[in-house]
Amino acid sequence: MRGECEKGTVYLVGAGSGDVELLTLKAARLLMQADAVVYDRLVDDDVLALIHPGAERYYVGKSRGHHSVPQAEIGARMVALARAGKSVVRLKGGDPGVFGRMGEELAALGEANIRACIVPGITAASAAAAGMGIPLTDRGHAQQLRFITAQLCREGGAPDWSALARKDETLVFYMGLSKVEAICQSLRQAGLPDNWPIMLVANASQARQQSLLGTLESMPAMLAAHPLPSPCLIVVGSVVRMVERSPAAHSAGIVETVDLA
Repeated sequence: MRGECEKGTVYLVGAGSGDVELLTLKAARLLMQADAVVYDRLVDDDVLALIHPGAERYYVGKSRGHHSVPQAEIGARMVALARAGKSVVRLKGGDPGVFGRMGEELAALGEANIRACIVPGITAASAAAAGMGIPLTDRGHAQQLRFITAQLCREGGAPDWSALARKDETLVFYMGLSKVEAICQSLRQAGLPDNWPIMLVANASQARQQSLLGTLESMPAMLAAHPLPSPCLIVVGSVVRMVERSPAAHSAGIVETVDLA
């Protein structure tokens, strides 16, 4: 394998969507070589099994409404480990650069003059679409793609719903399971039709993947009747209609669907 895990360096590594076979070769190599691994909640046990048996492990997972370790402390721990001469993997679910607070961690490392390297991973949006057997973009359905966090980044902030209510793009909302009703209502009020397709995918790419396919009008009631676990992706757009003719859809873990024609 190419290269070695360098001492005094922090590697910000994407663990992907959960399926260990979707991990990059570089990520797997670093996990096998690192002296210390600082890892998040949404990292599958099969991925953690690749960590070198002699490596130090530090769990810093976060869940909705509960942060086990403050972000500043995570940064301080990475800095301390690197200054102690260890090679460090900061393991994050999905891709570290997509709603993963990577910017804050890079800032902490930069202030301490610690070398950092970024190793991208498969983000949940790609895994969810692939698991459902559809593309995120398509010439006949969506020429644009937007990733949106449903967790507002500032107090009192809100997305520009009128800008999002377009029929020529795909919207993917991260961390929005508790906001499905508000998302559906806001997009309808901004101009998308009641029957506009929406798809929820929980545990994308994993054996326990579950999904709901519906419309902006029907989805809140569908979710109430069939609750999905977190993490869950919300995909809005006409590409969702392609699930109905996808050869991969039969194994996609569909819990319920409505007519999306």
